[in-house]
This record gives sequence, structure tokens and C-alpha cells, in this order.
Amino acid sequence: MAIQKLHHFDYPLAIAVALLLILGILVLASVSAVFSQEKFGKTTYYLLHQMIYGLLFGGILGFAAFKIHLSRFKNLAWYLLLLNLALMALVFIPGLGIVSGGAPRWLNLGFVSFQPSEFLKLSFILYLSAWLAPRTGKNSLQENKTKLALIPFLIVLGVITFLLGCQSDVSTLGMIACVALLMYFSANTSLGHSILIVLMFGGGMLALIGNASYRIKRVLVFLGMKSDPMGIGYQIKQALITVGSGGIFGLGLGASKQIGFLPQTMSDSIFAIYAEETGFIGSLVLIFLFLFLFWRAFKIAKKSSDRFSQILAIGIGSWICIQAFINIGSMIGVLPLTGIPLPFISYGGSHLVAELIGIGILLNISKSNKR
Repeated sequence: MAIQKLHHFDYPLAIAVALLLILGILVLASVSAVFSQEKFGKTTYYLLHQMIYGLLFGGILGFAAFKIHLSRFKNLAWYLLLLNLALMALVFIPGLGIVSGGAPRWLNLGFVSFQPSEFLKLSFILYLSAWLAPRTGKNSLQENKTKLALIPFLIVLGVITFLLGCQSDVSTLGMIACVALLMYFSANTSLGHSILIVLMFGGGMLALIGNASYRIKRVLVFLGMKSDPMGIGYQIKQALITVGSGGIFGLGLGASKQIGFLPQTMSDSIFAIYAEETGFIGSLVLIFLFLFLFWRAFKIAKKSSDRFSQILAIGIGSWICIQAFINIGSMIGVLPLTGIPLPFISYGGSHLVAELIGIGILLNISKSNKR
């Protein structure tokens, strides 16, 4: 039995993720050295922090997710989402919440601080998979029961929209909306339900964008309807200069000339530095690895005979790949600037831990496939 399970372990997926992690460590070592030296007097502080609190801790939890039986995730999905929503609400309590980007997004528990919205992406995917599984496919419920079951689901979406809106996190809301829509289409659900979800998420996002003048300006700059090169448009201007200066083969690791000019260098804008140092070829390698991960996730879903596992595999693969291309797209000017990190690459322990747990679950599904 052990040999049979080992045979179904997705080694190509594991290798692709390992390569992404290696690239992330290499570019972070290059980017973070200057900032670590300025703030802490040593060049390795941010790198070691990422490796211990992101890579090591995430690897341990990812391995645990790989070993836990998939039925447990299905049974606990609702409770995990409730816990995650409660943690997101706690960030608004003085003394527990940490303000970042002008809004309380981080939670300080004393022994650890993290960003609950990063884990919301995974807990929502688990919940949506568990919710869709019995309502789609050959054993789907009757239409009237499905309509009644849609009500609590819409309530959950409303709570998520409200909490992310209070945290001014439109980027995460948009990413969750894209993943939810793709999961819905892949599950062959009612077109009316999909339209309702699009309208709900779209309305929430439009309200959030219209509620903040800087978001409106960001959209106007992206559409070319407003020019603000030293304000809202500064980051994208510097990002394009950074990406373009890499040429075909790049300047080499540690040879970036734009680190001092590009905002959010270690987190949101790290792809621009990566492109500058590795060039067009290095960028293609990174994009290929994300596309390969996406393809492996869909292949794992196709081989799975369990409806919950199929939808979950599609959700996890879509989450990581969509987030990656939203980040990359914002750095090359094809999408508006966002505040979401580049998976496995950007600095930040919360998103890396969540992503490694997701990969652990994806590998768990692959080893459980019977064919």
C-alpha cells in the first residue's frame, strides 16, 4: 500500500514548487541585503526571517497537510473558515491589530504575528469545495434544495466582502472572486448562481473602489485617463523601468540598480527586481513554472474520483496561478497595481505558509488518486 501511494505522489509538482522556492530565496537574498543592513546592521535578517517563519514553519504545516486524510479537511472546512473570519475580525481590536498599508490587516498574538487574509484564501477554497461537492455532479441535490443552500453561502460571501472592505484589501477580494468563479464553472453549477456571485463580488469591489479616492486614481492612471508620474503612477513607472533594464539575460543576481527607486521592493514589486536581475529568459522560466503548477493541479483534479478533491485541486492551483499573474501583470502594466504578493517569491511569512499548506493538500490529493 505504501509503495502504491508513493507511485501516485506528484514528483513533477513537488520539483516545480521546490524550484520556485529556490528562486524566491535567491532573489530575496539579493533584494533584502541592503534593507537588512540599513535597519538591523546585518545583511541576512530578512532572509533568515523568511526561511524560519515562512519556509520552515510552512514546510512543517505543509507536510502535516500532506499526511492528514482528505476527509478531515472536508469535515473541518466550515469550522476553519469560521475561525479564519473570527481572526480577521480580531485585527480591529486595539492592541491585537497591527496597521499596515493604512488599515489593520495584521494580528499580533504576542508569540506570533500574521495576516489572516492570506489564510482566508485557502480556508475559503476548502469551504467552497466542501459546499460544491454534494451539490454538483451525478449526485447533485434537487434544485430547490440547492437554492436554499445558496443562502448561507451568499451570507458568507457578504461577510468576507465586508471584512476585506474594512481592511481596504480590494486586491484579495478580487483574487478570491476570480478563484471562486473558476471553481464554480469547473463544478458545472447553475449559470444563474455564477451570475449572482459575479454580481455580488463585482458590486462589492465597485463600492470599495469608489469609496477611496486613491483607488479611483489608480484605475484612472492604469486606463491612461490620468497622469501622475510622481504620485499614484510612480510605482508602475519605476516597475516598467526596472523590468525593461533587465534585457534578455538580466544584470545578474545582486546587480539591480533600481532597488533604491522602486517602492515595496521585497514584497509587491519583487518580480520587477527579479526580471531586472534575470532578464527576459529568467522571467519566462518563472512564468513557465507557475503555468506548469497550474497544469499539474488540473491533471491531479482530473485523475481524482472524489468530487471534493477535484474541486479543491482546481481551487488551489487557480489561487496560486491567478495570484502570480495578477502580481506579474501589475508590474508590467497590463493590470492595475495590487497589494498581493508573488507566491513563493515575495517576502512575507503569512502568504508563504498558506501556500505551502495548499501545496501539501494538493500533493495529498495526488497520492490519494487511484489511477
